[in-house]
Amino acid sequence: MKVGELIELLDETIASVKIAIIANQNRVFESPHTSYEFAQRALELQEDLDDLMKVREMLAKLDPEDDAERHFSEEELGEFLKLLELLRKADAHAY
Repeated sequence: MKVGELIELLDETIASVKIAIIANQNRVFESPHTSYEFAQRALELQEDLDDLMKVREMLAKLDPEDDAERHFSEEELGEFLKLLELLRKADAHAY
């Protein structure tokens, strides 16, 4: 996998997490009984987003045509791809 492809997957994941944050922030006002849970989830997602943005900055410094395997072990890359898939496939309205 090329670094550029990894950045594209990361960008998709970042967009999904941003949508989920907004969805949770909007749901804070639905009910006083659930507002804390949605506010807490929005904060957790914001922390995830901050981490993803740091990774994005680091990947942006690399040549997009380089193989990601040159910079990361196979195990690290596999686990990172699984994490991205989980975050990307989570529906914002399901939080």
